Amino acid sequence: MQAEVTTVGHPLVQHKLTIMRDKRTALPDFRRLLREISLLLAYEVTRHLELKQVEVETPVDTTTAPMLARPEPCLITILRAGNGLLDGMLDLIPSASVGHVGLYRDPQTLEAVEYYYKVPKDMGQRLTIVVDPMLATGHTAVAALDKLKQDGAREISFVCLVAAPEGIAELRRAHPDVPIVTAAVDERLNDKGYIVPGLGDAGDRIFGTK
Repeated sequence: MQAEVTTVGHPLVQHKLTIMRDKRTALPDFRRLLREISLLLAYEVTRHLELKQVEVETPVDTTTAPMLARPEPCLITILRAGNGLLDGMLDLIPSASVGHVGLYRDPQTLEAVEYYYKVPKDMGQRLTIVVDPMLATGHTAVAALDKLKQDGAREISFVCLVAAPEGIAELRRAHPDVPIVTAAVDERLNDKGYIVPGLGDAGDRIFGTK
């Protein structure tokens, strides 16, 4: 069974994303908007976390109330642009453990090349949320998921800001069990592997490197 692709159509998500697409949006505003959207995406991707009932004593009485049944999710950021999604997610899940996967896309082949990898040891006990603002060719996402599954991650969701149909197809081909949560599915990739209309290079716009 193929996992779902969820496009978060919340009006605030769509409004903020439109401002981020605008090439005139300044660096501080781009970062702030990305943090705000990432919190809303984190809300969506954690919607189905399991709960258990526990006893708690309020100032008035003793009752039973829901708490998470398992440890908090693990966040895995695909460097470097994935770091832009972390702050908002950690605002919502402050005790989440964080892992880093360093991958870059070879400009000639568009294939993913790994240069760094450090992740928590207990991913098999948690929901693992992989974050990267852009799902373009899908090669980087697939390479990251391959490695995470080898290291024991069993329940994984992928969260991005903007996805291309080609990237979705590639991720679903290689990892059909991984749900995708995104703010938008755009038209296509251009001949350089950039999402159209997209918002440019997310890493450069986050870190001000171009």
